[in-house]
Amino acid sequence: MNRKIIIGIIIALVVLTSLAGLFLAPIYSAARRTPETDENTVGIIYLEGVIMGGSSAPGLFGIQSGSDSVLRQLREAQKDDVKAVVIRINSPGGSAAASQEIRDEVVKLKKSGKKVVVSMGDVAASGGYWVASAADKIVANPATITGSIGVIMQFSNMTELYDKIGIKPITIKSKPFKDIGSPAREMTETERQILQGMVDDIYAQFIKVVSEGRNMDPAEVEKIADGRIFTGRQAKELGLVDELGNFYDAIDIAADLAGIEKPVKTKTYTRKSALDILLERANSITTCFGRFTFRPEDVLRLKDNIF
Repeated sequence: MNRKIIIGIIIALVVLTSLAGLFLAPIYSAARRTPETDENTVGIIYLEGVIMGGSSAPGLFGIQSGSDSVLRQLREAQKDDVKAVVIRINSPGGSAAASQEIRDEVVKLKKSGKKVVVSMGDVAASGGYWVASAADKIVANPATITGSIGVIMQFSNMTELYDKIGIKPITIKSKPFKDIGSPAREMTETERQILQGMVDDIYAQFIKVVSEGRNMDPAEVEKIADGRIFTGRQAKELGLVDELGNFYDAIDIAADLAGIEKPVKTKTYTRKSALDILLERANSITTCFGRFTFRPEDVLRLKDNIF
């Protein structure tokens, strides 16, 4: 294709995208605007999918809950005049550090005077339970899968596969442990001890937050913190869950804890949608090209210079 035609198409796409952002953003923002909150409002925050650092986004195998996005929502709820927040968790866990960040922010939300109730969906395990343990009350369905209190770190030894297909990795490193966990060689006993030490340390932190959050003796927590999973009903019998019920039961419990009058109003703090991201990109293009977007004569002048 002619180079000038390609450049012309690119210019047209830039103009159309920036104009779309200019005209659609106000309409879309108005459509997503939530009603004003008051003291009879319960905030809703969703923690769904694998818990990771960074921003929430659709992943290859489903939604990922990015700690940055969830922290922003928790901070927003803290500043609002809602008296209670329900965190709806449907997550198998994920990054220990990201779960830790979110839990710490939940604690700050409670310290600001808000009541926090966790509603467990299909699954709220491992890092999902790490976050849940900070709540004033935990509500699970009888068939919810929860627990999995523990830490795991996995590596692969692919030396036999490399030998079969004739791959000979060459590693140049500054110090002995720089390639710890490499699949290209056997793990040494010293390396295994280093990694086991890390796992043990994070596990001890996990036991501590569950013990503190659930007012349980650390030794009692450790008895059930061997990585096993429980149903919601089993978890209630073990003291890991307070009530059995669904999402709306959790909202009612949060309202009762905060002394909120019925009917209860709710406000959902949402992560950015695909359309949000698209409009942000369009707005960035608008800002980047400045006068180019708003003055047709500039577009014509650029076309004349190219063609």
